[in-house]
Amino acid sequence: MSAQQTLDFDSCYRAASARDTRFDGRFYTAVTSTGIYCRPICPARTPARQNVRFYRHAAAAEAAGFRPCRRCRPELSPGDPGWDVAADLVGRALRLIDDGVADEYGVAGLASRLHVTERHLLRLFTVQLGAGPLAVTRTRRLLLAKQLLTETSLPITDVAFAAGFGSVRQFNATMKEAYGFAPSDLRTTSGPLARAASPEAAVPGSRAAASPRAVTPGMPAALTLRLNHRAPYDAETLLGFLAARAIPGVEEGSPTGYRRAVPGGVITLAPADGHIRLSVTLDDTRHLARIVSRCRRLLDLDADPEAIADALGTTTLRPLVERRPGLRVPGAFDGFELAVRAVVGQQVSVAGARTLLGRIAARAGTPAKPCDIAALTGTPISPGDTSALAGAPAQPHEGAGSVLVSKDADGPGLLFPTAERLVEADLSGLGLTGKRITTLHILAEKAASGELDLDGGTDPAETASRLLAIPGIGPWTTGYIVMRALRDPDAWPSGDLGLRRAMKSLDIPEDDTERWRPWRAYAALHLWSSET
Repeated sequence: MSAQQTLDFDSCYRAASARDTRFDGRFYTAVTSTGIYCRPICPARTPARQNVRFYRHAAAAEAAGFRPCRRCRPELSPGDPGWDVAADLVGRALRLIDDGVADEYGVAGLASRLHVTERHLLRLFTVQLGAGPLAVTRTRRLLLAKQLLTETSLPITDVAFAAGFGSVRQFNATMKEAYGFAPSDLRTTSGPLARAASPEAAVPGSRAAASPRAVTPGMPAALTLRLNHRAPYDAETLLGFLAARAIPGVEEGSPTGYRRAVPGGVITLAPADGHIRLSVTLDDTRHLARIVSRCRRLLDLDADPEAIADALGTTTLRPLVERRPGLRVPGAFDGFELAVRAVVGQQVSVAGARTLLGRIAARAGTPAKPCDIAALTGTPISPGDTSALAGAPAQPHEGAGSVLVSKDADGPGLLFPTAERLVEADLSGLGLTGKRITTLHILAEKAASGELDLDGGTDPAETASRLLAIPGIGPWTTGYIVMRALRDPDAWPSGDLGLRRAMKSLDIPEDDTERWRPWRAYAALHLWSSET
């Protein structure tokens, strides 16, 4: 079911009756007799046909006066993968809404980012989703707030700002208007304190027993959230991919988990039973909504593995698809960071690129917690040290203009440089060629000026064209950026030596790549993984 298709009542009713997990997140079932809307997989008794309405987006159901089910919890639905395939304006707008653009700049700012008028954006949303961008933004805030109230002990004031509301008064009024109850009422009946008081809380390993850590006033917020995905999900391969490319000081990982520094704190991602567990420690919870959105993109949690397997499983890739069910395409936490990774990684080994990126981060990055600068210890690498390009870790030395990275055992504490910082950074003496440095500076200038949008606000084809216009960026680099930063499922890093080597060893002809559309990015991951 693509983003453009109209919902078919009979197909939706059959899927909801069967609790078909393939449709989770693709539509929502509203029941007129109860005023509740549910996920297609809700375990509640299937309602009579005459009492059912189907909506493509949760915002459309809420705009029609329905409230989210407390049993199946629509806030846990994986996203609709159809929007990544379509890559149209509404899909890009939804991505920017998830990234907090509408919260920060309003619908007018969202429309401006997409280079359209508010009126045109409203018309497209109404036709394709059944609700306008303001309603979609409000529903996203409410559902995140509902998840935080249910799964964490975060104070209600912090929940309001973490979900994107401008004030606690606005949060209370919006929740009462939309759901008919106050935030405190939901926590009393469904939150961690209510679960801890239930008989189930005494059962080891039960969901109620695993109540989240309480938040101490005045201390950084420490909380854990569930990030759901469709099964199967090959977490080990994806996390291993990220771990092999982890930038020293910025991130670290293994096939069983991933950590990285974020503004004001650190996040940890680890596979759990049917979901990814996101653990967050933040000084300012207002960053939380954006972090959740970017973690979902990083781990490709909204993909539809069955649709991908059905398409690729009929081609020459069938043995690879069967060997690694649920394989995902690693995304990017930050689009500009990924673009820098791609440029630095040209004609360099994975280990060598990792070392160079660590040097760039040490030279131009910033501490995740600026208030801790005085307590940081350690020294950066020297400009002339290139010994680590063979894969050995770089030795720290004195060097002007570099960031001091903490040697704290708590993990990564360095933020990768923004485009604005990299424009001004002196990248000489880090082991980069002069041409590579020029390419990075031009890339940073275009990203900093807004000419190049690497976080999904522009059409992927348009972004690819602008990337190719930068000296030093060719088809391989562009394809890699479009694949991971822009989440184009059909992106293909043409000319990649690893892909050519894998295809040759498997006797796959070059023209077979056309048969893999629109899932060539996943085909590339299967081929890369076949060499490990």
